[in-house]
Amino acid sequence: MSTCTRSLLRSCARKAHLSLPATRLVPASRSLHTSPTDAPQPPPLSTGTPEHASKTTHFGFKTVPEDVKENLVGQVFGNVASKYDLMNDVMSGGVHRLWKDHFIRTLAPGPKTELLDVAGGTGDIAFRFLDYARNLYGAASQAKVTVVDINPAMLEVGKQRAPQFGYRDSPQISFREGNAEHLEFVADNSVDAYTIAFGIRNCTHVDQVVREAYRVLKPGGRFMCLEFGRVETPVIKSIYDLYSFEVIPAVGGIVANDRDSYQYLVESIRKFPPQPEFAKMIKDAGFTLVGKGWEDLTFGVAAIHSGFKL
Repeated sequence: MSTCTRSLLRSCARKAHLSLPATRLVPASRSLHTSPTDAPQPPPLSTGTPEHASKTTHFGFKTVPEDVKENLVGQVFGNVASKYDLMNDVMSGGVHRLWKDHFIRTLAPGPKTELLDVAGGTGDIAFRFLDYARNLYGAASQAKVTVVDINPAMLEVGKQRAPQFGYRDSPQISFREGNAEHLEFVADNSVDAYTIAFGIRNCTHVDQVVREAYRVLKPGGRFMCLEFGRVETPVIKSIYDLYSFEVIPAVGGIVANDRDSYQYLVESIRKFPPQPEFAKMIKDAGFTLVGKGWEDLTFGVAAIHSGFKL
C-alpha cells in the first residue's frame, strides 16, 4: 500500500470517530430504558391505621370491637343473673311466660326428643320442655335436654332451680358452659331439636350461631328461636318504644339496682334484625322454612322463628 493511500485511510478513520455520538456509561444495575419515575421510591408515609384493623360490632347502641363484645355481654348477664327471672316478670307483666309456653307447644316434643337448649342458663325453656313431655307421656317420657350457656352465673341459677321443678340430679337434664357460636362438644347430626330463647341477639355473629344449629341437628331436626321482634303498627310501636326506653331501665334500676344492664338489653332488641331479615338468615344457613318462617306474638313484640333441617 502506498504512503498516500495509508494517509487517506487514517484521515477517514479520524472523521468517522469524530462523527460517533457520545455514549454515557450506565451502571449494570439499571436498564438502558430506566426513567426517573422507575427509580426506587421511598416507602409511603404511614397513615396510622393498622393493616388489619379490628372489626367492630354493636353493644346496644354503642360500637365496640368484636373481640370485646363477649366480655361486655358476660358482665351484663353476670350482673342480672340472680334477678333475671323476676325482672322478666316485672318488665313483661308475666307475658313472657305465655310466650314460652306457646313456644314449647309449637315445638311439640316427642317422648324421646333430645333437645339442645342454647343460651338457656336459668332453665326456663328446659323445665317447660321436660314438664310438657312428662305431662303428655307420663312415665314413658325419655326426653332429655342439655342446657348450654356461656355465662356460669346464669347456669348456676338453672342448677339451683332444678330441684324446684322435680329434676334434682335428674339424668334428663344437664348443664354445660359453652359458646353458641362454637359448640365443639356437640357432635354433627346429634340432636333432635335446638332452641334458643331471648339469647341469640346477644351473640356477636348471629349467622354463625344459626349455622352451628344446622350442624348439630339431625336430618329432620328442628331449629326454634324465640326472640324480640319489630313492631310495625305505628300506635303500638310508639307505646312500646316509650315503655322500653323510659320504663324498663328505670325498673331495672329499682328492682335489680342495675339500670345500665337493662338499658343495654332494650337497645340490643332494636339492633337485632327484623323478622324477615332473620328468617332469610335461617334459610341461608340451609334450613327449610314453613310459610314465611316466623310467628309474631303480641303485635310483633316477640316472634317465634322456625326451620327444619331436611
